[in-house]
Formats: sequence, C-alpha cells, structure tokens
Amino acid sequence: MMQLDQIKNEMKNLTDGLEEIGSAVDPDGLKARIAELAKQSEDPGFWGDQQNAQKVLKEKKQKEDSLAEFEALEAKLEDLSVLIELAEEEADESMVEEANEAYEEYVKEAADLKVKTLLTGEYDENNAIVQVHGGSGGTEAKDWAEMLYRMYSRWAERKGYKVTVTDWQDNEEAGINSATMLVSGTNAYGYLKKEKGVHRLVRISPFDASGRRHTSFASVDVTPEIEEDNTVEIDPEDIRVDTYRSSGAGGQHVNKTDSAVRITHLPTNIVVSCQNERSQHQNRDMAMKLLMSKLVELKERENKENLKELQGDYSQITWGSQIRSYVFQPYTMVKDHRTNAEVGNVQAVMDGDLDVFINEELKQKV
Repeated sequence: MMQLDQIKNEMKNLTDGLEEIGSAVDPDGLKARIAELAKQSEDPGFWGDQQNAQKVLKEKKQKEDSLAEFEALEAKLEDLSVLIELAEEEADESMVEEANEAYEEYVKEAADLKVKTLLTGEYDENNAIVQVHGGSGGTEAKDWAEMLYRMYSRWAERKGYKVTVTDWQDNEEAGINSATMLVSGTNAYGYLKKEKGVHRLVRISPFDASGRRHTSFASVDVTPEIEEDNTVEIDPEDIRVDTYRSSGAGGQHVNKTDSAVRITHLPTNIVVSCQNERSQHQNRDMAMKLLMSKLVELKERENKENLKELQGDYSQITWGSQIRSYVFQPYTMVKDHRTNAEVGNVQAVMDGDLDVFINEELKQKV
C-alpha cells in the first residue's frame, strides 16, 4: 500500500495526464456536436429517412458516452483529491486505505481511456467482423481455431459487446474449419483490428495417444462492419450466390435449414457466407453486408496486390508467420511477437484477458 505522501506526489502527474486525455477527447467539441445532432433529431422530417435517423442517433449516443466517460474520470480525480485531504486531517488509517483504492482505480480507468483516445481510424468506432480459420496441424489446428473463437467471444463479453455468429463450419473430428462472428459495440473494430494474423499454439495434444507436444496454427481476419458506402457499388453480374444446408454443433450455433448463403465476388474472388439468420433472405442480406465491408476495406487500401491480406487468405499459416504464440507446455506463456508483450497466465488469456496485447499494439501508434 502506498503512503499518503506518495499519492499526493502523484497528483500533479495525474492532473497533467487528465489534461492530455482531455486534449484528445475534446469535451467542448463533443458538446457542440451533441447539440448539433440533437437539433437534427428535433427536425419535423427527421424520421422521413429512417436510415439517416438511426445513423444520427447512433453517433449522438457515441458522443454522449465519450463525454460522460471523460467527465466521470474528472469527477474521480476530484474525489481522490478530497479523500487525500480528509485522510490527512483525520489521520485515519482506513481513509488512507480508501485513498489507495481510489488512486488505483483512477489510474486504471485513466489508462483505459487514454488507450481509447488512440482509436482515431476512420472505421475504429465500427462493429467488427472476425473470422477464424484453422491452419496446418490437422485436427489439432481445427480445435485451436475453436479455442480462438471462444477466446474472442469471452473478450467481447468482458467489454459488454454483443457477439453474433454469422457462419460456422464444423470439422468432422473436432473443432472448426472456420467461423465468422460479428462483434457489435462502439470501437469493436478499433480494438480488434490488430488481431489479424496467424496465431500459434504449442501444447501436448489431446488427440495424440502418445502424449507428444504439437505446434498448430490458425488465422484471424478482422474487418469493420460497414452499413453502406456510396463509393462502392456491387454489380449483380459480379457475384455468384450459392445456397446450402447450414451446419453447426448440434444446432448450438446456427439453424440447420437450407437457408445458408455463400456469395462469391468474381472480380476479387472474395467469398463470404452467412447461415445464422432464420431465412435465406436474411442470410443473403447479412452476406451482402459482409461483402460490402470487405470491398470498402479493399478500396481503402487502393492496392489490389493486398487482396490476400484483406481476405485473411494466409497461404502460409505455419512456422515463422505468427503474430502471437500461446504456449501451454512445457511452460505457460503468451507472447506477442510484434510488441514483445508477454503474459504467464495462459488460461486467463484464453478466457478473454487480451487487453494487455491489444493496448500495447495500439500504443505503437504513439
């Protein structure tokens, strides 16, 4: 536990840090934009364009949430200052302990908000489309792909995000060949975008009767969900639509009907599929949305040579290409090879504790 004098000495650094966060958040700018959006929503013809109305209300809520988060942090720093004064006046050990708890809580929340200010990309606020594919390593790799799916699902739950499975392809023996999920919530894409790449697993395989250690690989692809983009048009002549029977783990993930839809964009060979919705029409709509997101990101790259990177079509999902390694035996460690961030508690990571890796990668922007 820190001494009261130590916390007092840290107050200037905390105040300077809050000012830095405030410069990035721009509370005055947020208030002005919220007022502008509120004025738009009061217009008599506002609901005449439902799509635009939803877009305005969504932006308004995002701005209100950002402002509320910063103002709450300001209030906590003020509360900490008051606690320090009271603890000094009362010479009460319990109040010193309370000041310590308030200090630690403030430092953590300030660090989280500072990371959030780094999410300045055009699509960072959007929902994220996450695709997981099993790589080399046979059944072991397919099981690893399902473990990664679970890891990202748990991470999303921790963040309060909604997860919708749009496609699920079981492997015959165990695990999955691939899965696609929509992670819905503010900044989902901003946080997850750097998770794209090859993930490596080292463990004693439960599928090996000899109990040998195996190395397996799976790839993760992340794109922003984009509702509509006027700069990209999809010509009906450029797509092939196939329908098939949905397949899932005993109906756990998808509906087992003939409504699944796969769309191939012929000029780019991008393939998207959806089998989660109730009807073929709904699955087609979702698949078209996935395709739109892929094409918009491709356009943003302005270089079709990067198509493989966009598709997540990692032809070498194997040695030397991984962004992160997860070691279960002979020791436990998760290491990100881009930032050198390491965590010894591999089970916590598999349960969704990914923020240390995500935050370190975002800090590379600074």
